[in-house]
Amino acid sequence: MARRRKGRDISGWLVVDKPAGVGSTTLVNRVRRALDAQKAGHAGTLDPAATGVLAVALGEATKTVPHVTDALKCYRFTVRFGAGTDTDDADGTVIATSDERPGDDAIAAALAPFRGEIMQVPPQYSAVKIDGERAYARARGGEEMEIAARPLFVERLELVERPDADRAVLEMVCGKGGYVRAIARDLGAALGCPAHVEALRRVWSGPFDEADAVSDATITAEAGTPALEARLLPLETALADLPQLRTHAEGAARMRNGNPGEVLTSEADFGDTAWASFEGRAVAIGTYRAGTLQPTRVFRH
Repeated sequence: MARRRKGRDISGWLVVDKPAGVGSTTLVNRVRRALDAQKAGHAGTLDPAATGVLAVALGEATKTVPHVTDALKCYRFTVRFGAGTDTDDADGTVIATSDERPGDDAIAAALAPFRGEIMQVPPQYSAVKIDGERAYARARGGEEMEIAARPLFVERLELVERPDADRAVLEMVCGKGGYVRAIARDLGAALGCPAHVEALRRVWSGPFDEADAVSDATITAEAGTPALEARLLPLETALADLPQLRTHAEGAARMRNGNPGEVLTSEADFGDTAWASFEGRAVAIGTYRAGTLQPTRVFRH
């Protein structure tokens, strides 16, 4: 007999304002326990020192995580000039210094090559795998690795504030797989002045914004109460960027059984990835084909 999963069968998204010093997985587990949920996950790790939007999926909403992970995200971060570190952030050991400080015009001009479709080399201390082992594990052992460059789409990268000569605050909107620490490292190299990320905040992630985020203190204070559950956003929130198709009861039943189901209205073109709804609830995500949706993922709620 299959073992019954502990916790409640609860679905939805909780947008959390992650504080510095807490790991993403730790915070996800805290949310799961606070809501006594059977299942939880998140849409994009933040470094422990980073703050901001961490979108936590519960129950059936975990099936929509890839659509948030693949969406654009916005980061606001402070670059500290004059010191490069082995981790490319403030937690690392300083490995290079310089008395040079770039001016605003030089920074603005240097940002241009970092926009659009670029190739980025992840930091030595990153989660990418090298011969089956995480790069950060090998870096902690003192090894310096050759890490292959990876493609990244940067929609926007701007200088938004200059607190002093040592620091610049930048804002970046980018796609999946970007390392803000690598941007700071490479910007410093382009300016002839080593640099690292001093502070980092994720402002929004796909459809989830910091304005909707719940603090860690609120999660603790409202744990086990209806008030915290009332803060959940529906799982459909994560599907906002996909075409929505509406179906009927028979179509919904067929899709939930993994079969193509008829849709009544369509905002999709043939071959598009879309989602079908019945009475306002998500039924399935799949491929639209001439009046039907072929499901690749179904929702049971």
